[in-house]
Amino acid sequence: MATQQQQSAIKGAKVLMVGAGGIGCELLKTLALSGFEDIHIIDMDTIEVSNLNRQFLFRRSHVGQSKAKVARDAVLRFRPHINIKSYHANVKNPEFDVDFFKQFDVVLNGLDNLDARRHVNRLCLAAEVPLVESGTTGFLGQVTVHIKGKTECYECQTKPTPKTYPVCTITSTPTKFVHCIVWAKDLLFAKLFGDKNQDNDLNVRSNNSASSSKETEDVFERAEDEDIEQYARKIYDHVFGSNIEVALSNEETWKNRRRPRPIYSKEVLPESLTQQNGSIQNSSVTDGDATVSAMSSLGLKNPQELWGLTQNSLVFVEALKLFFAKRKKEIGHLTFDKDDQLAVEVVTAAANIRAESFGIPLHSLFEAKGIAGNIVHAVATTNAIVAGLIVIEAIKVLNKDADKFRMTYCLEHPSRKMLLMPIEPYEPNPSCYVCSETPLVLEINTQKSKLRDLVDKIVKAKLGMNLPLIMHGASLLYEVGDDLDDIMVANYNANLEKSLSELPSPIVNGSILTVEDLQQELSCKINVKHREEFDEEKEPEGMVLSGWTPSPATNGESASTSNNDDAVDVTEISTGSENASKKRRLTEIQPDDHKKEAENVDSGDDDIMEIENPMMVSKKKKRVA
Repeated sequence: MATQQQQSAIKGAKVLMVGAGGIGCELLKTLALSGFEDIHIIDMDTIEVSNLNRQFLFRRSHVGQSKAKVARDAVLRFRPHINIKSYHANVKNPEFDVDFFKQFDVVLNGLDNLDARRHVNRLCLAAEVPLVESGTTGFLGQVTVHIKGKTECYECQTKPTPKTYPVCTITSTPTKFVHCIVWAKDLLFAKLFGDKNQDNDLNVRSNNSASSSKETEDVFERAEDEDIEQYARKIYDHVFGSNIEVALSNEETWKNRRRPRPIYSKEVLPESLTQQNGSIQNSSVTDGDATVSAMSSLGLKNPQELWGLTQNSLVFVEALKLFFAKRKKEIGHLTFDKDDQLAVEVVTAAANIRAESFGIPLHSLFEAKGIAGNIVHAVATTNAIVAGLIVIEAIKVLNKDADKFRMTYCLEHPSRKMLLMPIEPYEPNPSCYVCSETPLVLEINTQKSKLRDLVDKIVKAKLGMNLPLIMHGASLLYEVGDDLDDIMVANYNANLEKSLSELPSPIVNGSILTVEDLQQELSCKINVKHREEFDEEKEPEGMVLSGWTPSPATNGESASTSNNDDAVDVTEISTGSENASKKRRLTEIQPDDHKKEAENVDSGDDDIMEIENPMMVSKKKKRVA
């Protein structure tokens, strides 16, 4: 039961919730029932049918509407006297700046991706507003408290990045189904429906030795008068037939590998599919309707059914036909979205056909979607538990009970007869480039790498900056913003295409760059180290950023990811002195059959599975005294 002081703090608090999905629905309900009377919610998503099984504030009639608005309306029906303001928007929009965050007493995160989490973390640091972070993945969950200068920030511990694979493995020698998924999603789908000017490692040229100059043009270019089905078959024969034959011509590659089998459409499909299903002519969907589905057109109903080669081929061709017949306006601008049914069908079918060619076991659409979206089964109960823990920590924050703050982890299996593992927070990591302003080190070939590579691969992808500004000494090399004139924009765009050493203020070995994001009020320095060569398999990006990893652990224990795959997290037992502190993995205090590996997956709500954030605890340093 809350004390009078706690009740007063709760009623007077102004709270910002970011995310109104799996955790968010539970959190808003719990906040309202706990006495909070001024709640603001930001969420850019709309409600989908797939959300209804666990996001209990939504009903079928709400499909297509704003999650934030519908959640607000639902809670106000049983708590009409409180103030709830909803924003159907992206938290990274410029209106949600530092001044916006400063009006709140605490920020509660229920987000579904790493990029947005990092953005909110930085705004909370700049605004000096406490942040309660959370996440769930299946039966695992976590709630952590972050207060500037007192506890570590969200980015004090390096978050695992999604696994990358060498290009040569993806394009030529896949051995796992995930290789086929990456090929289908990042190469084939991107080439078919994405930006045509973007670099792509997919072979697009005809290998017909007798071909004319016309036939050697990009196979993926479709003429205006070209029949859709014939175009789909042409693509099929090129990527699953001709390209495989080209790969087979390199005998050296297959000396110690299983040789793939070229597959052509005439081997698995009837001469004409139009009369067989007539889907396009008979479909009632309108141009641009994202609900169109090849499965529906072909009468396939069960996403967990394992399709054979013929069914996958039918789905692939049918999906391409539907994209060009019903969603033509989107072609050239699409990126893969796990919530786009037709996109998932294309990727699943293409991955399975490629897997069949390379002798790799096939997977159902249900399984393929999980791999493509890095998602795991949703457990509504975990969301409810985590929401309750968020509110408990928020109340402690409002009452300034710093000695009672806890990072709490939900376990799948009991440890010491407990499913909840509370741990004291840790001090800020002195090596954190976000809250401790520690310089980073970038190894890069300054003569070959362009400024665009630095911006895309490091500043945006790794440092998570949205509106970056890059300076070398007093020279401004790159900037993003609406207030730039045309001449400045042209100059910065020209700089993007120059190698680092050719810039107006050349970046060479020993250069120190200042990189800022004015929206996040974040600034860091990067020390540049020139390096000639990089290992293509181990360092596929051709550059290495360091200095943003956790500080080395004591007692000779590595601060990088443990070689013990079963190590879920690390706890620290203090014995009275800093030097005598010890660390223990959960696996050392759990029965062996209860070991559980935490995967690095980060995705949003899905109609099959859901994950809000990985259950992952890095090796820690000192706890808050």
